[in-house]
Amino acid sequence: MSSDLLVDLHDDLGGDDSPSASLDHLKLVPSKQWPPDDPFSLSKSASDIKSLSGTSHLPWDDPFYDIARHQIVEVAGDDNFGRKVIVFNACRMPPQHQLDHHKLLMYLKQTLDKYVESDYTLIYFHHGLTSENKPSLSWLRDAYREFDRKYKKNIKALYIVHPTMFIRTILILFKPIISFKFGRKINYINYLSELEEVLKCDQLVIPNRVREYDDKLRLSQKPSAVPGAISPPLSPPLPFQQFGVPLSTLRQRAANSEGIPQVMFNTVGFLQQHALQTEGIFRRSANVSLVKDVKQKYNSGEEVIFSQEDVHLAAVILKTFLRELPEPLLTFQLYNDIINFHNVDSRSWAETIRTMLTSLPEENYAALRFLIRFLAQVSAESEVNKMNNANLAVVFGPNLLWGQDAAMTLSAIGPINNFIRILLDQHQEVFTQ
Repeated sequence: MSSDLLVDLHDDLGGDDSPSASLDHLKLVPSKQWPPDDPFSLSKSASDIKSLSGTSHLPWDDPFYDIARHQIVEVAGDDNFGRKVIVFNACRMPPQHQLDHHKLLMYLKQTLDKYVESDYTLIYFHHGLTSENKPSLSWLRDAYREFDRKYKKNIKALYIVHPTMFIRTILILFKPIISFKFGRKINYINYLSELEEVLKCDQLVIPNRVREYDDKLRLSQKPSAVPGAISPPLSPPLPFQQFGVPLSTLRQRAANSEGIPQVMFNTVGFLQQHALQTEGIFRRSANVSLVKDVKQKYNSGEEVIFSQEDVHLAAVILKTFLRELPEPLLTFQLYNDIINFHNVDSRSWAETIRTMLTSLPEENYAALRFLIRFLAQVSAESEVNKMNNANLAVVFGPNLLWGQDAAMTLSAIGPINNFIRILLDQHQEVFTQ
C-alpha cells in the first residue's frame, strides 16, 4: 500500500525523482491568509489575560523571544496517563522567510530539555501547514536526527491531529530512518474528540482555526461516524467516589482527623515507605488499565493495596487525584497571586506565601501541607532519587493550579512551577505549626 501511494504521487507530480520536489507540489491547506489568533483569546481565564505581557512567556531580550512569541510550542500539564504534554501548533508557524527554522528546532529542544527526563507525550496539530509556512524536507530530516536517544527514549506517544495526505506521505518517505520502536508511538487523531482518551482537551489552548476546522469535519460526516459526536449522559457521583469530587465533600470521607482525602493518605503513606529512594519517582507513567482499575476501586469504596512493584502506579494515582479535582488544590482565587509571585521581594517570600495560604479552605490547607511535607521528604533523598525541589515543582505545578478554564500555557506554567519550587524551599517557614 505504501509503495503504491508513492508511485501514484510520483506519477501525479510529473515523475520528478526528488522527494523534496514532490513534497513541494503536495496539496496542503489552501494558501489563504488566515486571520492571526488573538493572543488574548487563546485562554478564557481572566487570570491568564492579566498575566500575559505580549504573546511570549520569555522577556524581549531572550535569544528565543522571536520564536516563543508565535506560541508554536506549548506545554499543557499531564495527560490521562501521568505524562507531560508538549504541543506543536503548525498553524502558528509564520511564512518561511519570517521564521528561522533552525532556531525553532533549538527552541523546541530547549523546551523538551525540561521534560525529557520524565515520560512525555507530543501532540502535533497539523492543520494550518501551508505551502507558505511548511519547512523543507531536509529540515524535517535533520530535525528527526537532531533528537537523539535522550529525547526519543521517554516519549511515549506522538499524536498527529487532523492528518492529511501530506503528513502521511512524509512518514512514508521517512520510514527508512525512523526506528520501528519510534514508529509504533505514532498515532493519527482524526477528530479532537478522540484526544479525550488521552487528556482533557479543555486543558489545551487549541488555536481557534483548529477548532473551526474540526467543526467543519464533524459537519461533513454523519454523527455516528464521528467518535464522541454524541456525549453520553453524565453519571451521578458514586456514594464513595474519590476522584473528581470537591475536597469539601471528601472531608466527610477523610482518612484521618486532619481531613486528608483517602487517596492522598494511602498513596503518600505507601510512597513514604517504598519510594523515597526510587530514582525518577513521579517521572514515569503507568499502565492505563491499571490506573482505571485503581480509580474504580477507590470510587466504589473498595480497599486499595499497592504492592512494592506498584511504586510508579501509586505516584500516578496521586497526581491523577490532584489533577481531577473540580477546583485545584491551590484554588482559582490564588491564581493571579501565584502567576504574579515573581514580583514579590525574595526577603518576604515565606511571609507572603503564608499570608496567601490563609485564604485557602481548611481542607485545602490541610491537604497542601500534608503533600508539601511529603515532597520535602522526597527532595531530601534527591541525591538518590534525582528529584530535587525544582524537579518536583515541574511535576506537581500543573497538578496543583490551573486557570478556571483549565487551559495551561507556557506563560502560566513557568510562574506556577516557580511558585511551587519556592514553596518547597520555604516550607518550614510557611508551615510553622
